[in-house]
Amino acid sequence: QVQLVESGGGLVQPGGSLRLSCAASGSIFNTMGWFRQTPGKEREFVAGINWRSGSTYYADSVKGRFTISRDNAKNMVYLQMNSLKPEDTAVYYCAADRSLGIRTNPAAYDYWGQGTQVTVSS
Repeated sequence: QVQLVESGGGLVQPGGSLRLSCAASGSIFNTMGWFRQTPGKEREFVAGINWRSGSTYYADSVKGRFTISRDNAKNMVYLQMNSLKPEDTAVYYCAADRSLGIRTNPAAYDYWGQGTQVTVSS
């Protein structure tokens, strides 16, 4: 049974940092992604990483501020978020895709975590 469990969300002031973690179990996937969603909006791609190569891809809105990484031995994926802005406030989801390429369409991903809330506010 596939399980993705996110952790690390919380309340942070603008300019601050948070690190999200995603624990993956039950299967092997080629690509992992982080998405986010706010009420009334579609789920938005944030970053993706290939398990084997470590290659990454970012949404323009987070490029230079967020870093996705993985620990293959622990089956963990991380999202380091720096220089956070109020517009980064959202529920963040971890997702797994069997595809070799990093895809930005949430419909392409096979499994999802339950989400973790990130709030950026003073």
